[in-house]
This record gives sequence, structure tokens and C-alpha cells, in this order.
Amino acid sequence: MGHLYALDFDGVLCDTCGETAISALKAAKLRWPTLFESVDSATEDWIVEQMIRVRPVVETGYETLLLVRLLLETRVPSIRKSLVAEGLTVEGILESWFELKPIVMEEWKENRDDLIHLFGKVRDDWLEKDFTGWIQANRFYPGVTDALRFASSRVYIVTTKQSRFADALLRELAGITIPPERIYGLGTGPKVEVLKKLQKMPEHQGLTLHFVEDRFATLKNVIKEPELDNWNLYLVDWGFNTQKERDEAAADPRVQLLELSDFSTKLK
Repeated sequence: MGHLYALDFDGVLCDTCGETAISALKAAKLRWPTLFESVDSATEDWIVEQMIRVRPVVETGYETLLLVRLLLETRVPSIRKSLVAEGLTVEGILESWFELKPIVMEEWKENRDDLIHLFGKVRDDWLEKDFTGWIQANRFYPGVTDALRFASSRVYIVTTKQSRFADALLRELAGITIPPERIYGLGTGPKVEVLKKLQKMPEHQGLTLHFVEDRFATLKNVIKEPELDNWNLYLVDWGFNTQKERDEAAADPRVQLLELSDFSTKLK
């Protein structure tokens, strides 16, 4: 009867790590100007490098602002405001971000919606002032563009990225137009709810369902939902995840590890 693929965007289709890190740094400097006023370019470069390392823990983009500040406080003790930053390492962030995030949000008295708005505004400003530079700070993974362009399956994008940025990258960097009703971005609800919605649509009855992610935590949320038992689940081995997560996924009978070459073949 055919196949339906629900695809995450960042870390599955597109390597957005460089752009995300730079945008997060720009936004953090606006959010906490007094903390960053004496930060030199070498420290900023270090933060961007470390952001690429900690990228696997990010579920939603606004978290990157928190990570930028936390990294700064671990690097420069003289401006430290957070108790958790003392003695914290990049490895510690990778291991403990789920526990650290609510602590720093409360310590810094931050609001999720405000951070989301600021992060989106910084990206919009970058797009407006330097469209080519923003686009070129991203790249699609090898073979993905052709796989999307020639896919015989029904394809949906299910992402925590704001839809307008995913759409811009698909159109301008990949030369692909996906109808807006097939892009479920930030604000459309948790991914498990999007998957439930997709499987209930009359036009999808009889299709084999596939969900492709680079975060094992997201797949575990799907596994907890008996209503989603009919989805084939995949963790990609090229995205923003760690070897530990890939090992966990390999041991889970519901999840298949997916190589890039196999993904392109499946989608075509």
C-alpha cells in the first residue's frame, strides 16, 4: 500500500550544528549583555566549539542559549552566577543536562517562551541581513537531498525547529518544496501527538509507518505510547547523538539503527 516517513529535521536531514551554535551565541549576548561584555573572541570561539560537542542533549532550540551561558560560566569563574557551573565539564553536561536544565532556568529566572522568541528573532535578523551566510552555515547530509526529491513514500517533517527555518533550508539549500501542511514544527505539539495525528488521517490508512530520529530519548517517548505500536522506529547513526545512545538503541527491540546509505535507499 505504500510507506509514510515522519522525519526529524536537525540531525537527520540537515546538519544545522554550526548555525545553531552561532545563533545561540548571538542570542545569549543579547539576553545577558553584562555577562558577555568582557568576553573575548577566543572564548566565543571556544563556546561555539563546545556547543557542537553538547548538541546531542538539545531537544528544543531555546536550550542552546542556556548551554551557551552555562559553558561561559564554566570557562570564566569570575562571572559565575550558577552553583551548578562550578567544576562542571562538557562531559558532565552531556550526562546531566536533563537534570541541569530546570535548575538553571530557575536560578536565572528564565522563561521558556521568551527564550524561544529571542532565538527565533535572532535567526530572522540573520536571515534578513545575511541570507546567504545563514543558509551556508547549514548543510544537508550526503544523499539526503536526492532521497527527498525522488522519494516515492509520503514524507512529513516532524521537528522541534520553527517551521519557517526548516522550510527556508529545504527550499534555498536543497531546492525542495514540501507543502506547509506536511511540516510539523515547534508549536504543533509533542512529537508523539503528531504521530498519533498522522496515523489517524484517512489518507494514511494502510500505509506502513516509519519515524526517523536522532534522539533516542524521543524514540523512548514513542515506545511508551501503546497507541504508536505500529510505527517502525529508527535512530540514525549520523546525527546529534552519542555512542552511548546508539548502544542503548541497538539493544532495544523496537528501534533499528539506521545508516545514511540505507536511509537514502529506503526513502527512494
